[in-house]
Amino acid sequence: MLKQISKMTSRGIQSEIADATRPHSIRWWPAFLILALAAVVLIWIWVWYGVSRQDRNIATVQVIFFTLILLLLWVVFFSRFRPRIRRTILAGVFGLIISAAGLFRIRGVTGDLLPILEFRWKPKPPSTVPVTAPGTPGAQISPSAFDYPQFLGPFRNATVSGPKLERDWTSSPPASVWRQPIGPAWSGFAILGHHAVTQEQHGEDEMVVCYDLLTGKVIWSHADKAHYHTTIAGEGPRATPTLAGNRVYSLGATGILNCLDLAAGRRIWSKDIIQENQSRVPDWGLSGSPLVVDHLVVVSAGGHDNRSLVACDKENGQFVWGGGSDGTGYSSPYLAMLGGTRQILIFNSSGVAAHAVDSGRILWEYPWPGGHPHVALPVVLPDNQVLVSSGYGTGSELLRILAERNWLPRRVWKSTRLKAKFTNVVYRDGFIYGLDDGILVCLDASDGSLKWKEGRYGHGQVILNGDLLLLLSESGEVVLLEPVPAEHRKLAAFPALEGKTWNPPALAGEFLLVRNDKEAACYRMPVVR
Repeated sequence: MLKQISKMTSRGIQSEIADATRPHSIRWWPAFLILALAAVVLIWIWVWYGVSRQDRNIATVQVIFFTLILLLLWVVFFSRFRPRIRRTILAGVFGLIISAAGLFRIRGVTGDLLPILEFRWKPKPPSTVPVTAPGTPGAQISPSAFDYPQFLGPFRNATVSGPKLERDWTSSPPASVWRQPIGPAWSGFAILGHHAVTQEQHGEDEMVVCYDLLTGKVIWSHADKAHYHTTIAGEGPRATPTLAGNRVYSLGATGILNCLDLAAGRRIWSKDIIQENQSRVPDWGLSGSPLVVDHLVVVSAGGHDNRSLVACDKENGQFVWGGGSDGTGYSSPYLAMLGGTRQILIFNSSGVAAHAVDSGRILWEYPWPGGHPHVALPVVLPDNQVLVSSGYGTGSELLRILAERNWLPRRVWKSTRLKAKFTNVVYRDGFIYGLDDGILVCLDASDGSLKWKEGRYGHGQVILNGDLLLLLSESGEVVLLEPVPAEHRKLAAFPALEGKTWNPPALAGEFLLVRNDKEAACYRMPVVR
């Protein structure tokens, strides 16, 4: 009996060993089908789906995610892999997920909405900004001929008059004046004399900081207890300060409007435009830079009941007028001359509105597709024309404002060839230059036709200097181009910063100030003597 049991046991073990070593017929066709379907869908996305690169990126990520989920289900339930192999693959997948979550964090997104990863242990740049005590008003700061006192320059149109830049950067390269860490923000610099003012975040303090243009040393700083931060939108204030009459007017991401003394940083007055106008902070934070017109400071508050665009007395901050009831976008108010009448243009959440300077009364409105941020400033062209552009597949329209017909805006042309997501575009000699989903384009202003599209610079910013175009790319490279309709004519380039750079540059004479959410730098540009 024992021998029989022993033989049976031996045969059973041998049978199990044989089963364990016998080749299995792996069911591969479901995996091949999943991968083939994913490939077809990806081809469809990048050939036919939508007109927005951001939408295509999001759809691609979704396809990859669901493809990996289906492949994992195939491994577990349909592959016929041995149990040990299935357990090993599952353990490996979950191990990778846990390891990735432990090693990396998302530090915002690119302009194309792709996540930016960094190691969790990577330290933040050290703060170099001392918090200064409120000072006494200083001496009057004399303006110069080449100041850059507000967002997008002297006329808020990303255009400066000089000095003329050198075209050859090989024999006369830009020279580094200083480069140093800076607090996170998407604000740019405003420059008057040797005072360069920006905004940045330091812990729970939202700060307005004045630097010496030539040395990078802090002249003064002002702090408010405010902190805007989201994973996608990033951290810190977004608007660029405005310098006027020896004063600084700044708007923080949560709605704090300050008036400070330019020489010493002393606060003259301050108010919360969100609370005062019963509005709300938009998803990406308040981004509109204050506009100083006559005795007024004009900001986009986004309130209802004639509190969309509001004006305060620049001396004491008292409310003067309000107009419109549209929610705020991410654009800044712009002073335009149309039909012989000064008016303030603002790109709101629902469209473009023009307000009378003296009363805030709406002169005309033009609806614009919603569901995405409206950022780029409207551009005024000759013959009472206004160019409006936005990203996410929407494109551009040129409007002619008929003053004789009660300020009726009439479309001249519409094009998806220029989709200015948050870059600002420039106009020169009958042609429009701007970044279309990160690629530089030239359009004929007469009919919107495309002259050329070339050069993937990402979602950066531009400054027109005479017959040359300075472009700060999303990667932090400064590019010199000649804006001509015949071709994309790149002359020179140099790496100015590292990392994602969305902040607008500032060009004051021969000094170029650039920054992003980690560092700032000043370069002396070669100019024609």
